[in-house]
Amino acid sequence: MKGVVLITGVSAAGKSTVAQALAERLPRSAHVRGDTFRRMVVNGRADMTPDSAGSAEAADAADESVRQLHLRYRIAATAADMYFDAGFTPIVQDVIIGPDLERFTRMVHSRPLHVVVLVPDPAAVELRERARAKTGYGNGWTIAQLDAVLRKETPRIGLWLDTSRQSVEETVAEILSRMEEARIPLDPRLT
Repeated sequence: MKGVVLITGVSAAGKSTVAQALAERLPRSAHVRGDTFRRMVVNGRADMTPDSAGSAEAADAADESVRQLHLRYRIAATAADMYFDAGFTPIVQDVIIGPDLERFTRMVHSRPLHVVVLVPDPAAVELRERARAKTGYGNGWTIAQLDAVLRKETPRIGLWLDTSRQSVEETVAEILSRMEEARIPLDPRLT
């Protein structure tokens, strides 16, 4: 398989586990973990919150959090392009939902680009969130809020998989067998 693969979905959807398992199945691959770039900011980090409406301070904080989120996406896209240029299949994994999904596809210049959106139901996400060591929900976010952004505001591009009742191995096998459905064409109007 040649190309860049983006694995996205809400927090606790299984992105990092699936991305790692997929990368392990490929002969030359790199797992690009988008959240690593967020954690690199030592001082001045502004994390995303569900609603920053209100005061001028809140609006400034929202602008900064969006700026940092887009910086993180640009770094991940650049890393993916660099791994691709070096002969690897980069598997990028991050929460990239809403209009940002289409924006991210324009940040990655390498082709083919494949987008896989993991869409387990909220009950499955809640079980997964409770079972893991890290927490994906904070800063005011709930599973229902992120799920609504995913299902109502995210463009239906790429391969969308309901992984609620799938094992990691089943999800990876389905991704590999349906990879052509995940392919995103390069649209010169969007670059």
